[in-house]
Amino acid sequence: MAQQKATNITWHEAIVTVEDRERLLNQKGCVIWFTGLSGSGKSTLANAVEQLLHQQNHHTYVLDGDNVRHGLNKNLGFSPEDREENIRRIGEVAKLFADAGTIVMTAFISPYRTDRDQARELIAEGRFVEVFVDCPLDVCEERDTKGLYKKARAGEIKEFTGISAPYESPLDPEVTVNTAELSLEESAQAVIASLVKTGLVPADN
Repeated sequence: MAQQKATNITWHEAIVTVEDRERLLNQKGCVIWFTGLSGSGKSTLANAVEQLLHQQNHHTYVLDGDNVRHGLNKNLGFSPEDREENIRRIGEVAKLFADAGTIVMTAFISPYRTDRDQARELIAEGRFVEVFVDCPLDVCEERDTKGLYKKARAGEIKEFTGISAPYESPLDPEVTVNTAELSLEESAQAVIASLVKTGLVPADN
C-alpha cells in the first residue's frame, strides 16, 4: 500500500450524502471490477454492460485499462510494483465514482489477488462486484487483435501476463463468465442479473 506523505490534511465530509445522490439516480453507487487475461473480453463486456444499464436510464462510467494509462497512470510501467500502484490508483478513483452514486466499471487485467482485494476493501460492503472474465489462454491468443501475445512469445514484451508474468484467478468472484462459451449478450445479461439480484439496480425500470 502507498504511504501517506501529505501532512496537516483533514477529511472533509460532504453536505450532500451518497444516499442523497443515489435517491436522485435511482441506483446504488457500486464498482463492477472486470478482471481477466488480455484478450478475454473485459473491455468489450464492460462496455456492453454499460450500454444495457444506460438504456435502463442508469448513470454509468467505464474505466478502461489502456485509456487510464494514457493519462492518470501514464508514468507507470508493467513491473509488479507498477501494476500494484496502477490498481491502487484505480481503486481510489472507482471509490470516488461509487461515492458519487455512479455504477463504475473497471476493465483491467489486475492480475494479483492482493491488489484486487485491496480495491474491494475501499468500497462499502456489497458494493463491489468482481467479474471474472474467464477465457482460456489459447482463445485469448487466437483473438490477439493487438498482436501482443505474439510479441510476448517472441520475447519482445517483458512481464506479459499469462506468458512471462502470472495471473491469479479470483477464488470467489461474484460473477464468472466464460467468454469462449457465452455470447457477448449472454455474458452481459449474467452481470446485469447479478446487479438486480443484489439490489444494486432495480429489477424493473
